[in-house]
Amino acid sequence: MSLPFKVDLKGKVAVVTGGGGILCGKMAEAIAACGAKVAVLDLRLEAAEKLAGSIKAQGGTAIGVAANVLEKESLVKAEEQVRAAFGPCDILVNGAGGNHPKGTTSVEFMSKEHAAGPVEGVTSFFDLDPKGVEFVFNLNFLGTLLPTQVFSRSMAERGKGTIINISSMNAFCPLTKIPAYSGAKAAVSNFTQWLAVHMSKVGIRVNAIAPGFFLTDQNRALLTNPDGSLTARGQKILNNTPMGRFGDPEDLLGALLWLVDEKAAAFVSGVVVPVDGAFSAYSGV
Repeated sequence: MSLPFKVDLKGKVAVVTGGGGILCGKMAEAIAACGAKVAVLDLRLEAAEKLAGSIKAQGGTAIGVAANVLEKESLVKAEEQVRAAFGPCDILVNGAGGNHPKGTTSVEFMSKEHAAGPVEGVTSFFDLDPKGVEFVFNLNFLGTLLPTQVFSRSMAERGKGTIINISSMNAFCPLTKIPAYSGAKAAVSNFTQWLAVHMSKVGIRVNAIAPGFFLTDQNRALLTNPDGSLTARGQKILNNTPMGRFGDPEDLLGALLWLVDEKAAAFVSGVVVPVDGAFSAYSGV
């Protein structure tokens, strides 16, 4: 694969959760291309093994591992599998996450009509399903905390390691309709800062990348029509992205490789790096 630059990760063991997805799959490939042994973790074993196979076909070293980031027992088994194959984890990328319709409103703004009671076909703030909100929060926040508990223990024991969390532009500028996802990613950003301080005395750096708007399997249908044209929401996002396009997965790799490199980012910990085409800097005027 084509990289913006290479760093030396030979001898390192990297674990990437959510590695079967588009964005984290590219991250796993980039880390492997720099010499690390990569464990691709995903809820879907088939997706994890497919990406691991692609990495091996490119000359890298990888395995696919099934893991549920919301179940600690599953993660412990995954850690044992990774350790048996490659050794203890040096680099953890917490990429698993996502949204759910039950944590999403169908309207951007509250109206008096919505406040008066349920409206057929409309999900207002008052109609949000607490279980849906809980699922989204758990998937993104606990889905970051639990893998960190399991895979960073050996880092702390050895006095070195790097953790990269995946936040979101929604943590900076919450989008309409998705309060659960925005709140959960804000929690990931805050947790990144907390963890950077907490782990500072045992040689672990903790940072996060906050992607702007990238087309993925989860949001493609929301942002584009079947013919490839933009939906109204997709067009609104591009109108507010000064660079005027969606991100490409490769756009994340420069920030990733900088943050995982022990020399380039040796004194960098506790930061959340936006990769968003200036979306977060734009006021709309």
